[in-house]
Amino acid sequence: MYTKIESVNSMTNFICPVCGKELVQSDRSLKCSDGHCFDISKKGTVNLLVSNKSNHGDDKRMVNARRAFMDKGYYEPLHRKISETAVQYASQDCTLLDCGCGECSYTADISRHFSAAGLNADIIGIDVSKNAINAGASLHTGIRLAVASVFAIPLPENSCDIVLALFSPFSGNEYLRVLKDGGYYITAFPLENHLFELKQAVYDKPYRNKVSDLGVAGFELAEYSECRFKADISSNEDIIALFEMTPYCYKTSKSDREKLDSLEKLTVTAEFGFAVYRKIPLGS
Repeated sequence: MYTKIESVNSMTNFICPVCGKELVQSDRSLKCSDGHCFDISKKGTVNLLVSNKSNHGDDKRMVNARRAFMDKGYYEPLHRKISETAVQYASQDCTLLDCGCGECSYTADISRHFSAAGLNADIIGIDVSKNAINAGASLHTGIRLAVASVFAIPLPENSCDIVLALFSPFSGNEYLRVLKDGGYYITAFPLENHLFELKQAVYDKPYRNKVSDLGVAGFELAEYSECRFKADISSNEDIIALFEMTPYCYKTSKSDREKLDSLEKLTVTAEFGFAVYRKIPLGS
């Protein structure tokens, strides 16, 4: 069962998304001194997203597709690389924030690796998708989860030792705000040929990914590495799940999408860049 918010008294409290003051638990809610109140769900999560829109981020189809695909182990080398990198830069009693954590498949794997390495840590995940956070709440114990935007992170300044952002929107100013001086920002992103075979199966003119520059204002690059492997997808169900967990799903015509319906096997190239940045202290 997911560890409820009330059981982690020594950890950094969330802050109010309205006024920025500390949120303190009162019964089944988080409240600030200005009276803003946010209910804690039965799963132990809290919605700190302030918006008039009813739907945000990944829908249930994308969340379920990602969970189904990840459960098959096709991306195991990627999971291992992410977790080993997080362990390498973690310290005892550190705070790790996963920005855009999705359904928490990577976050949960990191938590297991931390435990295996004897590392105690406050692990927090935020995502704009309520569907993703609800799915993540049942995946692993010990991860605190909130529906929130990476552009308005509900944590105090200088409260995190590591910020993890995997395939999620970049929010450099917020990462700098919540990271301690000397803290680490770890990111992963697809390289040029990532999933090119899937694109070939769908599009008449498949395109290769554009890879951005590695420079990030306010940070110095501590490490860069790459992870490449082949994934042999052995069923149409898994091919469809891979497609539906990507942004391609919402940018593809029905006729192109239907090209996958008769495809029973597909070997795809998976390639990712990994960058670890260190926050440069002010005045350095």
